[in-house]
Amino acid sequence: MDRTQLLLLGLPLFLLCSDLVNLFAPPPPPPPKPHHPHHPHHHKPKPPPYTPETLEIPSQQASGLGGIGFGSTVNINFCTSCSYKGNALTIKKMLETAFPGIDVILANYPPPLPKRLLAKVVPVVQFGALGILVAGEQLFPMLGMTPPPWYYSLRANRFGSIASIWLLGNMVQSFLQSSGAFEVYCNGELVFSKLKEGRFPGEIELKELIGTTLAKSSVTGNSWA
Repeated sequence: MDRTQLLLLGLPLFLLCSDLVNLFAPPPPPPPKPHHPHHPHHHKPKPPPYTPETLEIPSQQASGLGGIGFGSTVNINFCTSCSYKGNALTIKKMLETAFPGIDVILANYPPPLPKRLLAKVVPVVQFGALGILVAGEQLFPMLGMTPPPWYYSLRANRFGSIASIWLLGNMVQSFLQSSGAFEVYCNGELVFSKLKEGRFPGEIELKELIGTTLAKSSVTGNSWA
């Protein structure tokens, strides 16, 4: 047996013997614990008790406003069919916070009378067109008329025609019922008009306008007193 064969045979035997020694050897002793002569039992220090601090926030009346809104009324007349209700509620909360005691009233601003009358006619025309489309073959002979060509073209695509008449009627009615208004009155005085300005009022802008009007009203009331 040459040297190479002895090396190849002895190396696995050496590894096997070392594994057996490590397997049956006793475990090493645990490391000694640190000794504290003055503190035999070491405890974690307890954190100091937490006392929540209350922040004192001055009320609105304690500030410079001082109840200037008491006895005053702000009317916000807006277009309900234009989805302006969210803007009106936001401004209402802002004014009630800025001027404690103020009464903010929300109401619908109706469109002009001709548009309101036409808006009432649209559903009648809408349901009449649907009735003719569905039962035109019986209605036209009862009236002594021959169904016109456009009736047959609409009847060929009945469901599409019904959907078009319904959607078109709703769009026309929504347009006639909308006024596009967002008018703000303070004690009966118009302070902002969307119909004139073509835009919504800013919160800071409206707060200044209402504050100026209330201050002017208070000065006028004191002069009369």
